[in-house]
Amino acid sequence: MKEKKIEHKDIRFKTNLHISLLQITGYKKLYLNVENMRKVPYDSDNEEHEEQLIELWNLLMPHENLKARITKQWCDIGFQGDDPKTDFRGMGLLGLVNLVYFSKHYTNEARQILSRSNHPKLGYSYAIVGINLTEMAYSLLKSGDLKSHLYNVVSGLPQMEHFHQFYCYLVYEFDKFWFEEEPESIMHFNQYREKFHEKIKGLLLDYDAILTLGDKKKP
Repeated sequence: MKEKKIEHKDIRFKTNLHISLLQITGYKKLYLNVENMRKVPYDSDNEEHEEQLIELWNLLMPHENLKARITKQWCDIGFQGDDPKTDFRGMGLLGLVNLVYFSKHYTNEARQILSRSNHPKLGYSYAIVGINLTEMAYSLLKSGDLKSHLYNVVSGLPQMEHFHQFYCYLVYEFDKFWFEEEPESIMHFNQYREKFHEKIKGLLLDYDAILTLGDKKKP
């Protein structure tokens, strides 16, 4: 700025440059934070991990108590077996934290989507799909596709909160997308997941993109 004598010509440039540099460095830091959380494996001997898992159940199934820590009841919220820890292998603790965040901050929406996921014809495994969408959010962050969105959402350092909010958007929008597409069966999940992924990447190409759930409510 001194070399080009920009600061003397346009005071706003200095402010805008400062914000831009914060956003650029902040994006890298956010990715590292997300990556570090993803690398933490779910540990059933870790009290905090277990508490978050139980919190997820209580948020989604407030009127039904778990009969045991290891139980087929976990399938009721979309896990594959009687112990959810095996489903977190790919995304580690990040997958659980995302699920809990959505269920905690958008409780009504989460319960309604869970209910819809039990549809006799168009149903899907809520928790498994949720973890899959964590992978999608993570990959979009890693590739840099989330830059425009995050730069538009926050003037400065993006935080983990902003990543969680984007994840919430994905969960909400995927549920809508799935029912609009009406797949023949869950066996076609990967095909529709990829179609949804391409749709989101297309939206993120817009320099003005802001993909947040905001105040949306499910009908």
